[in-house]
Amino acid sequence: MNMIDILIVLIAAAIAMFCGWLLQRNTHNAGIVDVLWAVCMGASALLYAAVSHGALIPRLLVAIMGSFWGFRLGMHLLHRVLNESEDGRYRYLREHWNGSQAKFLAFFMGQALLTVVFSLPFYVAASNPANSVTIWTMLAVAVWATSLIGESVADVQLARFRSDHRNRGRTCRDGLWRYSRHPNYFFEWMHWFSYVFLAVGVAWPLWALSWLGPALMLVSLYWITGIPFTEAQALRSRGSDYRDYQRTTSPLIPWFPGNSEGKS
Repeated sequence: MNMIDILIVLIAAAIAMFCGWLLQRNTHNAGIVDVLWAVCMGASALLYAAVSHGALIPRLLVAIMGSFWGFRLGMHLLHRVLNESEDGRYRYLREHWNGSQAKFLAFFMGQALLTVVFSLPFYVAASNPANSVTIWTMLAVAVWATSLIGESVADVQLARFRSDHRNRGRTCRDGLWRYSRHPNYFFEWMHWFSYVFLAVGVAWPLWALSWLGPALMLVSLYWITGIPFTEAQALRSRGSDYRDYQRTTSPLIPWFPGNSEGKS
């Protein structure tokens, strides 16, 4: 493992996050941290693909898949940051921390560290010496395409719902949101298996690192920063309507909705 390349990602991400922290001091919108994280992830995929000693095919796929995913997500989040008020999760942190900029700086720097950790599957996949299209390569591309389409559709459906002022205070149950409370998170998690499959052919100790993507993303989304924070804010803003949604709808993996209590 080339630690110099990983150090470059850390330094670049830290600089980007520091600039983002300075920006949020003026705008009072910490949502920029999510934009920067996604863009840094896309850039790290390009870097690892460029400097890796792996074969051409896996390097090209890492460059295309990783950068397209990261930059698409970054642009989607940037649109929200520019056109909406600060996300409720960050408003809560701002109140909980009494506006402490030192804590926000630590938070932004923590995202730089997470960029390094989450980018390791890109590094592993780009190191694959197999320069041929295998069943694993095709599976990686299929999972990546499916997850990208699914996440994009979920984002569009939610944005369309939120744009209608008549839906203020209501919970989106349109399209994919009928089958999962967080279909965007589900496809985000699914996306990381692409690099596990793309890394098949790498020696075992290094290949194991490719599992950091799906493993850490599941932990983060399900138990730490994803679902818990998002649903706490949803309960504060939508109350009983969201509680009913929680009772009837799968939290992550899409499944057929159940019935509300007292309804047949």
